[in-house]
Amino acid sequence: MPDPEGGMPPGEPGGTPAEIAMRVFVDHRELLFSIVYNMLGSVADTEDVLQETWLAWASRNSAPSSEAITSPRAYLVRITVNSALARQASISRRREDYAGPWLPEPLLTDGPVSDGAETMMRTQSVSMALLVVLETLTPLERAVFVLHEVFGYAHTEIAGILDRSPTAIRQLAHRAREHVQARRPRYPTDPQVHQRVTERFVAAVAGGDLGALMQILAPEVIMWTDGGGKARALRAPVHGRDKIARVILGNAFRHPIPDLGIRYRRVNGEPSALLMSGSAPHLLVFLDLIPGGDQARGIYIVTNPDKLSRLR
Repeated sequence: MPDPEGGMPPGEPGGTPAEIAMRVFVDHRELLFSIVYNMLGSVADTEDVLQETWLAWASRNSAPSSEAITSPRAYLVRITVNSALARQASISRRREDYAGPWLPEPLLTDGPVSDGAETMMRTQSVSMALLVVLETLTPLERAVFVLHEVFGYAHTEIAGILDRSPTAIRQLAHRAREHVQARRPRYPTDPQVHQRVTERFVAAVAGGDLGALMQILAPEVIMWTDGGGKARALRAPVHGRDKIARVILGNAFRHPIPDLGIRYRRVNGEPSALLMSGSAPHLLVFLDLIPGGDQARGIYIVTNPDKLSRLR
């Protein structure tokens, strides 16, 4: 039988060492993907980190003098998280040169992605709005927040993963939690309300209905658009209901989408609208609702084709 951590005990039959190593890695790949994606906000970078993890894992298991790994899950999480942290510096440099606002890469959570690389739902992915807030944490604070608040790791476990003392981890967790709560208190969102508001928003924009759109937007709403210099987008966030309504309707009718189609998908665990131009994704709209209400306090629009390529 597999051990409690998901690996094969020493001496357990089940194939060659290489086959067992592959099976253990595949069994944990979804967990590793979710952790790293929530740390980095990029599917491409997450896939690169997982490739590095696999190479390290395969090399470790092929070494003839290696001691048996008694906790494969702990081992894999440790090297994956630290590989993701090591990658943060290059990611930060890339984002300094990014054209306009940077938003996390949307992740489908209602079915398979288009390239078949991952077919299971990312049940532990956090919302687009929370990922934006997590971008304001230090890499270590974000790693601790993700491991503790999203995946339920104890502070002592995180201390072992990050090679820090439990006291240091508790301090990092406290700072991260306070930072996140100050900017976006976590609260349960009613998915049916969220879906209805998203559909009303799309209908108001498509129909040019300024009154209906104003009802959906909270007075202090903020809108971010991410085109990455490769698609039409605003160069800075837009603040305020009146200005945003004028910008949205002005762009919708000045630059209509050819052969428009609309698909409602769950992205990062929550409803969103994917606007298609023929068979190609054109833009993704995600609304962040006020706590317990039916107005949008945040609008996130992704038009960067690189970030939409996996969405259908």
